[in-house]
Amino acid sequence: MGQKIHPIGFRVGVTRKWISNWYNPKLAPEYIAEDKRVRDLIGERYSRAAVAEVNIERSKEDRISIIIRSARPGIIIGRGGSEIQKLQRTLEDFTGRSVKVSITEVERPDLEAVLVSQDVALQIEGRMAPARAMKEVIRRVLGAGAEGVKLKVSGRLGGADIARSITMLEGRVPLQTIRADIDYGFTEARTKYGNIGVKAWVFCGEQTPGKARRDRVRK
Repeated sequence: MGQKIHPIGFRVGVTRKWISNWYNPKLAPEYIAEDKRVRDLIGERYSRAAVAEVNIERSKEDRISIIIRSARPGIIIGRGGSEIQKLQRTLEDFTGRSVKVSITEVERPDLEAVLVSQDVALQIEGRMAPARAMKEVIRRVLGAGAEGVKLKVSGRLGGADIARSITMLEGRVPLQTIRADIDYGFTEARTKYGNIGVKAWVFCGEQTPGKARRDRVRK
């Protein structure tokens, strides 16, 4: 049986919250497209800042509040807050609205699936063997307190003419259990042979539906 549903979308409204918080039926298409462009801009501009999530809130039509969760907030804030002010001005020109940007530090980056996939992708771009990179990352994620982790790498691995996939699983990753706190991330490693896709699933235990999740496993 195929497992093609998005692990986060499957749990939104039960154990996960929306990352875009607004309601405007008339302007919904415009807002959705704008949210996508804002996230792409931040992701490309701060690709080395380990950005785990970008939350967008719209209390009014002319005002946007953006909360960036990053494992390296200093890169986005800059010296004396200079970089974050530049980002605010760029986003205001980009959207034509008043923008307020705030940064939240990720307490346990090894339990964020997006950052886990980015880590594997960076090592593959650095010409490390995909299987070795996956094993090292899995060991670190389990050591951080995860109950299970699953990684899948697909593409022209090692420059092979035919694309293939490597999947590694350690511990439990119950994808069909809605109350399971499973984080999912996808990143593309850009190599001279083409893009290599990296998917990561991190399972951090079960939780009661309706209970807010964050910030991962706290011990």
